[in-house]
Amino acid sequence: MWNYEYTVPENKKVRVIVHTDCKNEADDQYAVAHHLMTPRFDVKGLVAGHFWKNPQQYGELGTAQASYDEIIKVMDLMGLKDQYPVKLGAPRGLEDEKTPIDSEGARLIIEEAMKDDKRPLYIACQGAVTDVASALLMKPEIADRMTVIWIGGGDYPKGGFEFNLMMDIHAVNVIFSSKVPVWQIPMSLYKVMAVSLAELQLKVRPCGEIGKYLFEQMVAFNHVAAKYEMVWPHGEIWGLGDQGTVAVLMEELEKVSYDLVPAPRIAEDMTYIHGQNNREIRVYNYLDARLTLEDFFAKLQLNFGKQL
Repeated sequence: MWNYEYTVPENKKVRVIVHTDCKNEADDQYAVAHHLMTPRFDVKGLVAGHFWKNPQQYGELGTAQASYDEIIKVMDLMGLKDQYPVKLGAPRGLEDEKTPIDSEGARLIIEEAMKDDKRPLYIACQGAVTDVASALLMKPEIADRMTVIWIGGGDYPKGGFEFNLMMDIHAVNVIFSSKVPVWQIPMSLYKVMAVSLAELQLKVRPCGEIGKYLFEQMVAFNHVAAKYEMVWPHGEIWGLGDQGTVAVLMEELEKVSYDLVPAPRIAEDMTYIHGQNNREIRVYNYLDARLTLEDFFAKLQLNFGKQL
């Protein structure tokens, strides 16, 4: 399937479920492609997540479907039609911390976690964590059978506004108060995955139909977002922050670092309430952005670029 002149030893592979709000903006598509091109990852499926508090043109309850359609489009452009299960997640966030939303996405997580497979399972979450929280509420015993990697949350120790957290505070509190291992990549860290549009034109745009689409949809969204008169985006720079889940799984111990922090509770204003007597979670404070981004560019070129 891939044009690599190397293989990954079977005992070094890990199971991954990619959970993505793929149509929320323009970087999620890059992360989906990167996960699928990485031979260390045995991708067991993808879950289409909502972004219901930022519905754009899709309607409040139509955002998960928009993510689903975008995942399918990315896979088709990569020549991967029907190669991986794609499941629809919940259309909105949880109403409280006790009531799950049953969805295909939550059930995929449960199904994979309960399999008799010694390889570790990671849920790579690049948005709201509603479906992971629902899976835990529906089947609590999966907590010790998987690890949740979450791109989201404000910076420690205070916290504060952060987009992915805003989508479902209840779900984050469910996960933080559970026993499931959590690796959190907070806002200031995922923003180190910065790229310029010129860099993407040079390194991504020439790489087949998928490269053309990844570049052009980001350029288009850059103009759409600018209409809202926000500080972000900056005009010529973008962030591939969702690649953080790839970063921590590619170089778990040697090229990343983290602190172990008792999981806080999230207040309504998205600040952290410490002293909850919860188990410790990993809070990352360093990722190797160069390694991660160059790995993506190399894999895209090897598989979809013109070979010399």
